[in-house]
Amino acid sequence: MTGFDLSAILTNSDYRAMLLHGIETTFAIYVGSWLLAMTLAILLLAFRMSPVRIGEPIVKAYISYHRNVPTLVQLMLWYFGIFTLLPQGLTNWLTDHNAEAIFAIIGLGLCQAAYFSEDLRSGLRSVSPGQMEAAKALGHGYISALRFVVMRQGVRNALPPLFKNSSLAIVVGASELTHGVKEIENLSFRTFEIYLVGTVLYLFFSLIIMGAGAYLSMRADPARRARA
Repeated sequence: MTGFDLSAILTNSDYRAMLLHGIETTFAIYVGSWLLAMTLAILLLAFRMSPVRIGEPIVKAYISYHRNVPTLVQLMLWYFGIFTLLPQGLTNWLTDHNAEAIFAIIGLGLCQAAYFSEDLRSGLRSVSPGQMEAAKALGHGYISALRFVVMRQGVRNALPPLFKNSSLAIVVGASELTHGVKEIENLSFRTFEIYLVGTVLYLFFSLIIMGAGAYLSMRADPARRARA
């Protein structure tokens, strides 16, 4: 093997196919876990803000657990622990339908819901009262302003993290991008080249997601839209 040669990776059709499959699986895990996390985070936030007195300690306990137990451990618990306790018929079905990715989605989604809930709570606190006043001035009611203006700005900060965190799914055998990079390294012995490609891909897609979040935030800001 000679020196640095990026073309050895990029011109190999098998390696490109492995990277493409890894990207597809990564996005499937990202979208699935993000939807689960955001849905649960909104429910946790609503439960926490409700007049039910037990809501606050329950949500705090949930958040504390997921903040103090490493995400990696939680993924392994779901796949190597809980998976083995399920009925045989269900385990067979999961095995036939990419159980690794499914449990990665569940594990990441439940874990990130705790962080997203706090992000949304902080986001709601950080949105200035002027945002709500501007929304009302444009004809929004309280619920409409909360949904289309305040909540969207709280959601913005929760967009990028799960994409890079999906790489943790490698520990349960999910064939996402990091798994593909590792496999290509084992086959090609081009360690620097393939990890450089993997780094660029993660950075590229993360920046796109961040850009989408910034765009949604701008669209949700009535004052900025009025100036546009």
